[in-house]
Amino acid sequence: MGGDISTALAPACAIEMIHTYSMIHDDLPCMDDDDFRRGKPALHKAFTEGHAVLTGDYLLTFPFEIISRDLILTPDQKIDLIRLLSRASGGDGMIGGQIMDMELKKGVELGELRSLHQLKTGALFTAAIEFGAILSYASETEQEILRGFSSELGISFQILDDILDVTACKEKRGSEVSSDQKNNKETYLSLLGLEKAKKELDRHRDKCLNWLKKLEKDTTLLEVIMSHHFRCQ
Repeated sequence: MGGDISTALAPACAIEMIHTYSMIHDDLPCMDDDDFRRGKPALHKAFTEGHAVLTGDYLLTFPFEIISRDLILTPDQKIDLIRLLSRASGGDGMIGGQIMDMELKKGVELGELRSLHQLKTGALFTAAIEFGAILSYASETEQEILRGFSSELGISFQILDDILDVTACKEKRGSEVSSDQKNNKETYLSLLGLEKAKKELDRHRDKCLNWLKKLEKDTTLLEVIMSHHFRCQ
């Protein structure tokens, strides 16, 4: 969007800390009860459950200090970023989505599953994209386009994640069986089957690309990500 990359460094660190916190807590026995993350022992397995909880708590709070004390960001940018990040990680975002996930019943409709993941997964994708828009002083029209793109991006990621949980679980998790299978959770794959899930991924990926076409900017990088990385072999 033509912004200065130096303004994005602190906000990018903040986003990734929130992301890491969410995975640490997601793996806990009281949540998804995953023993592995990225092929290695989950934090509560490598250390203790208490350490994992506190590490997640730290990574949820420290990002706001990082943004607030940054010397490059303007006061207005700091307020906008903190507002966005707190919403995306709170009850209207990841935490709300996680509660829906914990209470999810068998026989859920596809629309309900999509709403869940728009919060649990999509909210942080949207925040990351909107961060870039704020830092580059994008117009309201451009921000609206980017929100549309990021919403479809979050859904695309979740569908691909559900597919890989089954087709490449050993490489992805370090385990033959995913926690979703172990906990008998509904996923895009369990609702649609493999082939229909792949078609659903294609549909949302195409929607992402259509949003990008509306931007009068060089969107090559985002197009490459969507075209090559969000595709099942």
